[in-house]
Order: sequence, then C-alpha cells, then structure tokens
Amino acid sequence: MVGVLTAVLLVVLLAGLVVWWVSVPQPAGRALPARERALRERAVAAARWHAAHDEVDGVTRVLLRRSCPGLDGHPEVLEERVFDTFPADDPLWEARFTEAMAGARFRCSYLTNEEGQE
Repeated sequence: MVGVLTAVLLVVLLAGLVVWWVSVPQPAGRALPARERALRERAVAAARWHAAHDEVDGVTRVLLRRSCPGLDGHPEVLEERVFDTFPADDPLWEARFTEAMAGARFRCSYLTNEEGQE
C-alpha cells in the first residue's frame, strides 16, 4: 500500500514539474555570447546603404538595402526599401534601369550620410 501511495505521489510530482516547465517562458533562440554580441552591435552600427536590384513576377525592382557583415562573414540585410519598379520587358528597360540605379546610388549615399556614417 505504501509503495502504491509513493508511486502516485511521484507521478503527481513529475506531472507538476512538467506543467511548471512548460509554463515558464523560454528565451527565444540562442543567446549570443558577450563577444559575439559586441561584434554584432558594432557591425550593425557600421551598416551602410547599397543599391541593389531583382526581378519579381516580371517586374524589375531597384532596391535600397542597408546591410552589414553577419557573424558568418556573409552580408546580412537589415532593411530593404523599393526605390523604383518597371516591367522587365519594357523596351526602354536599359535606360530606365540605368537611371533608377543612379538615383538609388545617390539616395543610398544620402541615407548613409544622414545617419552620420561617412
């Protein structure tokens, strides 16, 4: 009888621990060590704006991207804004693209200077 009572008490205790463990909020993702966190903060602080482009559903997009080197050494995009769009099959595509990229580069220079990074 004592063995059964002990077993029931143990099961209730374990169930309580499981409920408590599930209810305690867990940190999102893996926390970075202090050194990596400091490197990341410096990289983000030194992030710069660059002109970029892509094509989505037959539309060319000229983009403004704020990026910095990630912890793995590859560029990490922090922010992206669409500067201009036009059809990819536009007969004047090359002229529009050249003009939009020139405007995007100017705007990136302005944004970088505005943030006091140059």
